[in-house]
Amino acid sequence: MTVEDEFTREGLAIKVDKSIRAKDVICNLVILFSERGAPIYFRSDNGPEFVATALKKWLATQETDTIYIEPGKPWQNGFIESFNSRLRDEFLNMEIFTR
Repeated sequence: MTVEDEFTREGLAIKVDKSIRAKDVICNLVILFSERGAPIYFRSDNGPEFVATALKKWLATQETDTIYIEPGKPWQNGFIESFNSRLRDEFLNMEIFTR
């Protein structure tokens, strides 16, 4: 999971795990929101961790609206897609990771 500020284009968080659940998203957002304040909206794709009821309810308590990109239209979330592409090209593809 990567989180980017759409206004400043600053990368705010990277969460790496075999699977990420809604509770993991919430835990990471709690930290970000406490450091930077709650945003007006949270844009994401339609992954199960982002459309989960628990996350939607928590975001509502923070007065943060959700914006979901349409399936199959990554250009609607172009900034983070570009960031993820650069992260893969400039870092992940150049490293050998072991367990």
